[in-house]
Amino acid sequence: MLSRTIGRHLSWPLDRMAAVLAATGIPPNVITWSALVANLWAAMFFAAGRFVTGGGMMILAGLCDLLDGPVARRQNRISLFGGFLDSILDRYADLILFLGLLVYYARVNRFTYAMLAGAAMAGAVMISYAKARAESLVPRSEVGFWDRPERLCLMILGALTDRMDVALWILAIGPNITVIHRIVHTWKQASKLSPAFPAADTKAASPEVNNPQVLTQTAGRGHV
Repeated sequence: MLSRTIGRHLSWPLDRMAAVLAATGIPPNVITWSALVANLWAAMFFAAGRFVTGGGMMILAGLCDLLDGPVARRQNRISLFGGFLDSILDRYADLILFLGLLVYYARVNRFTYAMLAGAAMAGAVMISYAKARAESLVPRSEVGFWDRPERLCLMILGALTDRMDVALWILAIGPNITVIHRIVHTWKQASKLSPAFPAADTKAASPEVNNPQVLTQTAGRGHV
């Protein structure tokens, strides 16, 4: 995965920057929120058609994303809520960035690319949801290529080279293919793990069948 490659090659400079930030006492959650603010600015630049500047802001946001965890470890502030907040704000950042692109292409009457931005937005949301939902059902769901680091790197590259149109075609197709890949993978894994339903002659005595709510929960779907 790209995230592991980035961590391996940038571990030393990131560790030094994290040490400096940790010494200031800045809370890790502030760094997490700073990433969202930087992505908001990037989206505003995208909406204005200033792709190169938006790409630069995305690099700043990505740096904040990489630093909040190491700073939390150095300050001994690692928490369950911190990880939860980071995941939530990452999803908002993804949506905001694609919304900025959608606004721009709609404003310049490039309907095809506005639709591509919408498809890429859907893929960015569903690829994360598919992984999270699958991990509640099967032991392993890390399949496919287009995780968040890969998507952001391609988006930054498209912005800095002013070839966002090419990047959007890839981002509209690739992540959605990965979603399908994860659906198929989870189906195969769940088929091996799920117990068979009761035979026809024992259904009447089964409390799960008599109680629709319990049946929903035992089928692994839970509440909507």
